This record gives sequence, C-alpha cells and structure tokens, in this order.
Amino acid sequence: MPPTPIQEARDLTRTRTQLSREIAQHTQRIQKTLEQANIKLTEVLTHVLGATGRAILEALIAGQTDPDGLVELRRGKLKASKDELRDALDGRVRDHHRFLLRLHLDQIDALEKAVQTVERRLEVVLSPFRSQLDRLMSIPGVSRATAFILLAEIGADMSHFPSSAHLVSWAGLCPRSDQSAGKHRSTRLRAGDTWLKTALVQSAWAASRKKESYLRAQYYRLKARRGGKKAVVAVAASMLTAAYYILLRDVRYRDLGPTFPDRQHKDATARRLIARLRNLGLQVEIKSAA
Repeated sequence: MPPTPIQEARDLTRTRTQLSREIAQHTQRIQKTLEQANIKLTEVLTHVLGATGRAILEALIAGQTDPDGLVELRRGKLKASKDELRDALDGRVRDHHRFLLRLHLDQIDALEKAVQTVERRLEVVLSPFRSQLDRLMSIPGVSRATAFILLAEIGADMSHFPSSAHLVSWAGLCPRSDQSAGKHRSTRLRAGDTWLKTALVQSAWAASRKKESYLRAQYYRLKARRGGKKAVVAVAASMLTAAYYILLRDVRYRDLGPTFPDRQHKDATARRLIARLRNLGLQVEIKSAA
C-alpha cells in the first residue's frame, strides 16, 4: 500500500531536518578551523557563510592571506569597522586549514542542494494542502519549512485530537504529571513528538520578536516570572493551539494583540500592579476613569 501524502511528507521533512543539522555541524567545524588559524571571523560576522564570509573563505582557500586585501571583499553593510575586520583576519592559515575549509564548504554546498531537492518534492507532495499551508504561515514565526513540518507531523484532520489540549500534550509541550501528596516533583516537559517540538520552539523564538503581537507579549510576561526557556515553550504551545484551530475551522490566524492578557484579567492585573507600587512604599488611590 503506497504511503499517503502526509506520510511521505513526514519522511521528507524529517530528512530535511537531518540535512539542516548536518549543515550546522559543518558550519561549526569551519568556525573551529578558523579559530585554529587564529582567524576571528565569528566575532565580526553574524553569519560566517553569508556573502562576506563566503568571499573571505574562498579567498583564504585560494591562498590569499593579506588582511588588507581580505577586508576589501566585504559585501553590503557590516556592524564591524574595517579595522576590526582587519584585526580579525590577521591569522596564520596553513595548507591543512585550507584543505579542511574546502572540504567542509563542499559538503555544505552538497547538503544545501539536497535540501532544495527535498523542498521541491515537498511542494509537489503537499500541493493538495496548499491552502492549509498558507493559513499556517499566517501564524507569526511560522516559515514555510515550519508549516511543512506542522502539516506532516499532525496532519490536516484535527478530528484525531479531541481538543487542542490533547494535541499540545501529544506534542510534549506541557509539563509532565509528576506529583505526590499534592506536591509537584518535576515540571519537565513530557515526552512527545521531538521533530514537531523542536521546530515549534525555534519558531517561537522568532515569534517572540514580532512587535505588537500577542505571542511577544505572552513571552515577556512569562519570562519575568518563569525564565526565557519556559516562556518560549509556552509560546510554542500557543502556536500549536492556533494551528489546531486554523486546521479545524479553515481560518487564518487572528492576532489577539499585546494587551489581550490585561483585558482578559483586568482585575488581577490591577491588583498585581497595586501590590508592586505598595511594595515600593507608594500609597495608591484608585479612581475609575471618566
């Protein structure tokens, strides 16, 4: 029996994730090789494999070592000045460093081509679900690659899950039930779909940077009390909840806005803010707005 489009997409997205991890590993090896040659490229470039980084790496492999000449290979705008870039490129690149840099760059090029091939196949396999993909991408932080993973891992039919809470639990984005005598012994996440969980947490970091959004407000509200890691997991759970209703109701994402939590819990928010002011030694007098 041939696999369904969702089953084939699941195999493809997992393969794509593994290929992307290999690219990251080779990138780290390039950074390690540069450090061994006393080339501090990672301190002045955000992306070692960006336009400037690529041009400098190719020049180093070709045998160019003059920092002044390498500085002229910069592309676009960089935060680092020419002097900072020149100091970072003042190293000793030997033949075995060039060999390793060439080896890892070739591996990265081959892996990137493989990723592109997988993505083209995914477009074909999931063509019947193009509208669902577009709706999932309306969630802040969800790229097309993440939308592929969401659809491949949970499917398009939400009737398999009695509620959004069941889906969040299945994905492992909620604390495990570990308590005794009324005391919680652990708040670690429960086991779940690691492929989906990893993709959503990465997307949640991106969503937390979108200004004037509910997800960003949720992240900073929880970060103050629970820390950044737990806050981003909560954002990922909210994104998965949104995906559940998007697929269930065939609708696009509707942002609740950054002030939604305060509007929803107006009295509790007021009490919390009053208590903070009183702890600072201030006397508070409450009057209703006109």
